[in-house]
Amino acid sequence: MVFIDEIDTIAGRREEASRGMESRLVAQLLTCMDRLAQAWRTAHKVVCVMGATNRAEALDSALRRAGRFDREIALGIPSLDERVSILRRLCETLNLAGDVDFFELATLTPGYVGADLHLLIKEAGILAIRRKYRELQAHADAGEPEGVGDSGDWAASALGDGGADLSGFCVTFDEFKAATRRVQPSAMREGFTTVPDVSWADVGALEDVRAELLTSVLQPIRAPRLHARFGLDGPVGVLLYGPPGCGKTLVAKAIANQSGANFISIKGPELLNKFVGESERSVRGVFARGRASAPCVLFFDELDALAPRRGSDRANPSSERVVNQLLTELDGVEGRRGVYVIGATNRPDMIDPAMLRPGRLDKLLYVALPSPGQRGAILRTQARRYPVDPHVDLQALGEDDRLEGFSGADLAALVREASLTALKAVYAARSTAALEELERDLSGQSLQDAALPAIHLSDFEESLRKVRPSVSALDRASYESLHRKIQQSS
Repeated sequence: MVFIDEIDTIAGRREEASRGMESRLVAQLLTCMDRLAQAWRTAHKVVCVMGATNRAEALDSALRRAGRFDREIALGIPSLDERVSILRRLCETLNLAGDVDFFELATLTPGYVGADLHLLIKEAGILAIRRKYRELQAHADAGEPEGVGDSGDWAASALGDGGADLSGFCVTFDEFKAATRRVQPSAMREGFTTVPDVSWADVGALEDVRAELLTSVLQPIRAPRLHARFGLDGPVGVLLYGPPGCGKTLVAKAIANQSGANFISIKGPELLNKFVGESERSVRGVFARGRASAPCVLFFDELDALAPRRGSDRANPSSERVVNQLLTELDGVEGRRGVYVIGATNRPDMIDPAMLRPGRLDKLLYVALPSPGQRGAILRTQARRYPVDPHVDLQALGEDDRLEGFSGADLAALVREASLTALKAVYAARSTAALEELERDLSGQSLQDAALPAIHLSDFEESLRKVRPSVSALDRASYESLHRKIQQSS
């Protein structure tokens, strides 16, 4: 058996080779593999050639035909059940506390591959050793006989097969959870996006949209076998549309966070390339990443830029090929199990109608401007990050008629502007030297003791004179009219 690791370094695409030597290397490898096949046919000499790469698309296409590397095995990111199995196998020799739940630990580690899980267990073991050492050190300080002597000798005995008394030493679930904050999954290190850190508590409104996404995305991810039992094993596509700044991206991140699924965010224009075929390759690559990271939520922002209506003024031969590739991927020709597609746009009327048929992006959800009550909830959510005076009635402020037409982004800007207004008062009341003295205290205690003023209602009033709604009344009427039209046609 001949094993070639990182084979893409010597067998890349010849049309992309910058030097003649690279093309000759590929040609020589092709010749050698053909000779091996000939040796098998004539003399029954068996030589198995195995290659490994994490960039299969970078290999020369001639290598991947029958008779050469004719069998491809994809080793994707482990699923939830696979992570449970890997964790159990890796922890066989560890002394674990009774509270360690492998299933719960697997749900906390989406995007982790085998090497990441191995590092996670090592990190948890180190944390357990530190805890045990602190316990023994405390006994030693108290003069008790079970105290620890030399820390280096004890650690060496703990990590090896020494004779140290390790009765009661075990790795707890809290140490595994602490280790997840220290170990970064390979998917994130390689540029992939894993589970976002946005929760529904950060959204503040959009309960109706949340309920629809729970049914379409969250529940199928959490209970795939139950949905398959009812014949609902195909992932659903969702299109979020509405005015800008209403939280479409935030909603997609929150549902991915709650489900524990990996999350890959794609801006529509970033996949477009001036070279023929490159845009389609980018689309294929995105879905390939999604399949390797399943369960995964693919979020296409500004989808109208990527999939314009074919035959319209905005369409051209290149964009039409991209739309065709998107339709092929959404149909799941190569399998889309565990890959959930969410699109977002301000202009659903400009998206190709074929994208919105059943089986593709068949669920359309309107993300409207917040109502007066929702504006208050959003303001309360935003205010958690700022030192707002508790006497400020944010709910009443949200229901103020002057905030009519404000989107979630506008309300965030309103709170930020009010904070800046309060900060200006701090600069005006203190000298530059006093402020620099506060900054020099790295502990932050001086800043806590400075009794700085909070953000008052007067600061919000000043902010209201500066911040205006980003969506005009005419645009609001246009979005509502478009929403009614889509409702009637669906």
